[in-house]
Amino acid sequence: MVRRLLLVAALIAAAGLPAFGAPHAGDAKLDAALRARAHAPRGRSRVIVRLAAGVNADGLVTALHGIVSRSLALLGAQVAEVPDTALEALAARPEVAGISLDRGVQGTIERTGATVGATWVRETLGLDGTGVGIALIDSGVASWHDDLGSNRVVRFVDFVNFQSGAYDDYGHGTHVAGIVAGSGYDSGGRRRGIAPGASLLVEKVLDSTGQGYISNVIAAIDYAIANKDALNIRVINLSVAAGVYESYTTDPLTLAAKRAVEAGIAVVTAAGNLGRNAAGQTQYGGIGAPGNAPWVITVGASTHMGTSDRRDDSVAAFSSRGPGAIDFAAKPDLIAPGVGIESLTDAASTLYLTKPSARLWGTVATAAEPYLALSGTSMASPVVTGTIALMLQANPDLTPNLVKAILQYTAEDKHVRPLAQGAGFLNARGAVELARSLAAGRSLSRSRLGDPTPWSGTIIWGNQRLAHGQLLPAANGWRTDISWGSARTADGRSIAWGAACTAANCATYVWGTAAESPATGETTLDAASLAWGTKVDGERVVWGSTRDVENVVWGSDCGGADCRNVVWGTLVDGEDLVWGTADAAVNTVWGTSAASDVPGIASGASVLEASDNVIWASPRRRAHTAAPAQRR
Repeated sequence: MVRRLLLVAALIAAAGLPAFGAPHAGDAKLDAALRARAHAPRGRSRVIVRLAAGVNADGLVTALHGIVSRSLALLGAQVAEVPDTALEALAARPEVAGISLDRGVQGTIERTGATVGATWVRETLGLDGTGVGIALIDSGVASWHDDLGSNRVVRFVDFVNFQSGAYDDYGHGTHVAGIVAGSGYDSGGRRRGIAPGASLLVEKVLDSTGQGYISNVIAAIDYAIANKDALNIRVINLSVAAGVYESYTTDPLTLAAKRAVEAGIAVVTAAGNLGRNAAGQTQYGGIGAPGNAPWVITVGASTHMGTSDRRDDSVAAFSSRGPGAIDFAAKPDLIAPGVGIESLTDAASTLYLTKPSARLWGTVATAAEPYLALSGTSMASPVVTGTIALMLQANPDLTPNLVKAILQYTAEDKHVRPLAQGAGFLNARGAVELARSLAAGRSLSRSRLGDPTPWSGTIIWGNQRLAHGQLLPAANGWRTDISWGSARTADGRSIAWGAACTAANCATYVWGTAAESPATGETTLDAASLAWGTKVDGERVVWGSTRDVENVVWGSDCGGADCRNVVWGTLVDGEDLVWGTADAAVNTVWGTSAASDVPGIASGASVLEASDNVIWASPRRRAHTAAPAQRR
């Protein structure tokens, strides 16, 4: 059985695009990794077979000398181990809709609460996440830790070794649990989590080395969905990542996350730790799955420089930059503290035993150090997850899309490259105050709410940046049946941001879809299709377009999977560009120069600048590949 070896903690293995050969029968149903294996067999592969409705895969798999494993009922799929030589034959069967590699997943491994404003929320507003259920899909949780007590973890499910009692042989999940909901007991409250009143469903999908399979992650997501009502699961935290080998529109892992969002559960995932290459150069395109999907909240990491003052915060060098591979989606969505994060540990875990210099004593006498300091986007993701718990306690009616919009709108723009920071730096105080304000129907103004942190006033809808507007909480864009970044609803209604704003109507004009009344012939605004309006002070709403280059963040001619000739960045200083074409698989060009300055566009040349690199270049080459696969 082939298994991808992945690194955990401060580095995540890169997933480059494999080389493509001539087309073979069944290729269209295989993801990129499996196409490569089918053309150059290397043994056996663990795969996820997506099936037509009502089809049982057992006979198909065993006839090809394969072994059937877990069923993924909500996906309509079967996990199996299949000889590489049989992949094309299996894919060619009409009952098979598609086959994906059961890819490896890995962890993407205080002052934090004060830095983001969560401490102020707890102390001033009295919110601590009580009543909100969070699913932590990770390496497990310590059977006992003073900071979690006896009632913080309400259920433990083991998808690796199928044990009934809680444990964490790696230690990553315990650390994440403490960031979200630790009480800080062993440190006199100093290392308290963001939402210490939240309830945790802990699902183990990583083994003692921090490795796992996406099929186990999918099963864990589906379990959280099935138990959503019983445990009031409102958020899923995924501090794990897998390589990107197919579009987020077909990847079983990203589609599982989509099912959760459609069920009303916000999915928060780590961006990954591929912000720099081995030479220490900044590189782009390192977002892992499912963080490459638009419907999840993808979190990069910032460093707080050892202080609670936000003014010296910066993007962590290791934090993965966007865009996402294959679909070129704008990512991350925002960033949060992820450097030197002090949280819980288990003295019997791998991380505790292998990182003695990172161990920390508390203020209470304990048999072993109860805390560990770790860095990574794995640590940034639960900071956002805890913040969402506070938001949902303040306003339980928030949908996942509106949660994401509020997080981005209230984030602080540090004026760094948008493919590094997304909408900006997490502002927990602003997010919770805006959530409360929306619940009460009060003002949306930052100055009236009293938050001292400047808000970005921006959301990134798909690959468009909308700035200087006002959120409309009843809009159709925030519904659970709307995929983030979509242009229209399933019934064809527009998710509209409006037309040009003039000096005469900026203060009163509400942006949206024009509808003509058959009876009167009058044209009115369709308020149900609105997601964005003008601010009361008359500042204009900007829809990212090439007519106003200062407000173009990702470019205007891209809506997701159908991107063509996309430019990410601004044209103002000529230095913030990461660009490419998606017209053909062999004609993808990425670099940091303006398109007119790059030679070889027609021939599909790969462009990697000396200062800023892209982790996956042309599909003709494999850059920054993952560590070698191992058999077991």
